[in-house]
Amino acid sequence: MQDQKEKKLLVLALIILAIYISPLFILGENAHIRVHDNLDSNLAWYKVLRESGEIFGPIDAVIPQVMNGIPRNAFGTEYSGIVWLYSLFPTMTAYALSQTITRLVAFFGMYWLLRDHFLARKEWGLITVGTSLAFALTPFWPSGMLSTLGMPLALWAFLHIRRGRKTWKEFLVLSLLPFYSSIVLGFFFFLFAMGILWIIDVIRRKKLNLAFLLSLMYMALVYCFVEYRLVYSFLFSTEPNSRDEYIHARLSLWRAIRLTFKNYVLGHTHVMTVHGLIILPILLAAFYLVWKKGWWRQEKYFVFLFILNFVLSLWYAFWFYKGWQPLTEKFHFMNSFNFARFHFLRPLVIYVSFALALKIIWLNTKEFRSIIYFSLIAQLIILGLFNEEVFYREKPSVKEFYAEELFSQIRDHIGRPVQEYRVASVGLHPAIAQYNGFYTLDSYNNFYPLSYKHEFRKIIEKELKKNKQIRTYFDEWGGRCYLFTDELGKHYMFKKNTKKKLKTVQFNFEPFKKMGGTHIFSSVPIVSAEENQLVLEKVFSSKESIWKIYLYRVI
Repeated sequence: MQDQKEKKLLVLALIILAIYISPLFILGENAHIRVHDNLDSNLAWYKVLRESGEIFGPIDAVIPQVMNGIPRNAFGTEYSGIVWLYSLFPTMTAYALSQTITRLVAFFGMYWLLRDHFLARKEWGLITVGTSLAFALTPFWPSGMLSTLGMPLALWAFLHIRRGRKTWKEFLVLSLLPFYSSIVLGFFFFLFAMGILWIIDVIRRKKLNLAFLLSLMYMALVYCFVEYRLVYSFLFSTEPNSRDEYIHARLSLWRAIRLTFKNYVLGHTHVMTVHGLIILPILLAAFYLVWKKGWWRQEKYFVFLFILNFVLSLWYAFWFYKGWQPLTEKFHFMNSFNFARFHFLRPLVIYVSFALALKIIWLNTKEFRSIIYFSLIAQLIILGLFNEEVFYREKPSVKEFYAEELFSQIRDHIGRPVQEYRVASVGLHPAIAQYNGFYTLDSYNNFYPLSYKHEFRKIIEKELKKNKQIRTYFDEWGGRCYLFTDELGKHYMFKKNTKKKLKTVQFNFEPFKKMGGTHIFSSVPIVSAEENQLVLEKVFSSKESIWKIYLYRVI
């Protein structure tokens, strides 16, 4: 009877999951999705890579469309499943399929993990299914794929191997996950945590558990194969790149403490857990019950995860504490590799903790069991409000954002093969021009030659002097190699109804012309155009675009 009830819950959960994803398939390019680190970058990169003919390019290959030849390695490995989705399907079909794959694996991974290792009793089926569905609906970073949402499935496999079960299922999981996730965006930190678990086992049990160790090594080797471009760049590349000037340790002690609690309650944009309103109070209530009843040993897993959750936020915040500076100056890899990402373990930690907390409430008294139903339903409703089509409904649709028809008109007006000239954008993301086939001098990339950054800086040098915020942003990071201005600051979304104008901008277009630059795409009028050696050629606008593009030619 209980099995049938759980099966019905599973079917209901899958129906809800299908409804959640359905707007992407139904609306296609008219869907509203995340802009930050998505439309403004990754989705354009996949298209650029596909059209470059360099998917399987050699280690030293370059993509000429971006930054006069950005390294092929900056676009990731050809063995990533998401690269092939975007190579084989139109952008929004690939996006919808990727969301479907990721959320289904997240759901079943968490379900199997809880069922087999944490909540084995059949009476807890509602908690297991409900928590798994909530986990699968979290607004994860789209291009991260299974980098965080695949962790429950990996943990399920490793815990089975640790206990002595070594079937083909576990090794199939460890073999396939690296092809749809990223080691630097999650699994490096997960494998590190599993390594710590193995060491603890060795100390406590006085046994090596070679099967567990070898499984960790096996998955790490698969990642090295899949991410061979990253491994090569990290170990063997001698050319200085933009990350060599990245300075992460800036925060004062008070700001680091404040960031600790902000991250603990609100989470992080790349690993959004939406846990602050419902889950966090449940975790605190369960911890109180454990303390009140003295269930420290009985609920040791919950207590450990409860503490770990806070420690991960503490680590994340204090990684940016300025006290690290002496060490980062001595050990360069501490700047080039983002060790703050241990907090990418938090989605796994928080949702397993949530399930265990609900179990503790279930065990405490029957009178409190209504809290379980309320918490699961409320959490699912809140996550429903974070559905992209709901949350980003006021943002431009994919079609409006990339405005292919509008940029086709611009391309026709210029009337030259796009590879013969270079453009840059003001007041809108360079990814839009890249998506439409233009060759851009500006871009959003975290890995490009440092010499290029220095050359590009000459164009915006006077503007950076006026504004400390954008100067620090560019000089101490530089991932957004944009035509920054003092007047616009760090804003790149000026739509066609904006009243904003650039009045006193001071660009240096001599280096721009030396780099092959000929045109500027601006979403705002540049009043001081003549002073900047610019001639307004034409203004482009259309109903299907959110942009009004002022096309300037550099003279």
